[in-house]
Amino acid sequence: DNAFTSQDYTAYFESVASARLEDVMKMEADRMTALSFPPDEVLSERKVVMEERRERTENDPRAYFGEQMKAALFINHPYGNPVIGWLQELDSLERDNVKRFYETHYAPNNAILIVSGDVTMKQLKPLAEMIFGAIPKRDVPERKWTDVPPLTASAHVLLRHPSIRQPMVSRIHRAPSYVMNREESLALQVLESILDGGAATRLYKTLVVEQKMASNVSLSYQADALSWGTITASMTPSDDVSPEDLEFAYDGVLRALIKDGVTDAELREAKNRMKDEAVFARDSVMGPAMIFGQALTTGETIDDVEFWPDNIEKVTAQQVLDAARKYLNPDDAGTMPPVTGYLLPPEPVEVME
Repeated sequence: DNAFTSQDYTAYFESVASARLEDVMKMEADRMTALSFPPDEVLSERKVVMEERRERTENDPRAYFGEQMKAALFINHPYGNPVIGWLQELDSLERDNVKRFYETHYAPNNAILIVSGDVTMKQLKPLAEMIFGAIPKRDVPERKWTDVPPLTASAHVLLRHPSIRQPMVSRIHRAPSYVMNREESLALQVLESILDGGAATRLYKTLVVEQKMASNVSLSYQADALSWGTITASMTPSDDVSPEDLEFAYDGVLRALIKDGVTDAELREAKNRMKDEAVFARDSVMGPAMIFGQALTTGETIDDVEFWPDNIEKVTAQQVLDAARKYLNPDDAGTMPPVTGYLLPPEPVEVME
């Protein structure tokens, strides 16, 4: 069993034999009722979390760099705060903070139970009603995030660190999540696959194979979010290629796409690739549970998940082009400019003769 927290939800999950399902469900129900908070345990766990932050963020320049990028992108928005928290805030976290959060949010009407594996609804429903139905529901606050104000200036993050040997160029754009704009999100998902769905797709073929400007390139679009999603590009410059030149080449790929659109072959290949990946993602016990959990906790429905392949199939080349022009145009970012970052080695030290 384990747990993790994202910007929008906390997930607890267990993999057990089906004969132990009732025991595990009772354990999860107990997590919602009268949990005790011994002061000494809160303090010890606080130290654990602080050490985790030091290990995973403070001592990892890539993680620290990504955190700074998000903070610059999401001004006046909760997504600008790291999930684990800032170190100085963790240091002041007290038992009452934890207890108040628990009493506010840990209620059965603020949770989703997902069971995947060797069980039927006929077996599961009576257990859920008996175990979770006995817990009184409570009023919980509405999950409504503040918004990022309109921006006009583009931000640039530069971090140099002695442990970095290979430079990295990154660009993050804000873009609508699925629940914010279903049609645009589907188009952005197809666009992601067209730009970075393998060695034969736009970014890798142009920047790595043809122009040899980068040794590695990736682009991902996050659609599952209660508020804004993100489009994140990460690139490693080839030897003797400056970050500035690689950034210009990346923008050139976007300009070409915005000018000429996508081909019918690119669109067909992207859709086939996406639907294949969706099938493979369900080829496990954990996979489907995670897919439904991420979707349902960020405002999507079961139908959104079940009919996702059909909805992807309906996306047109014009919709993909419109999404690219609106959210990835390097020459017109509107009021949502991206954040560009360079993660670099230390500057060379000049030796005085």
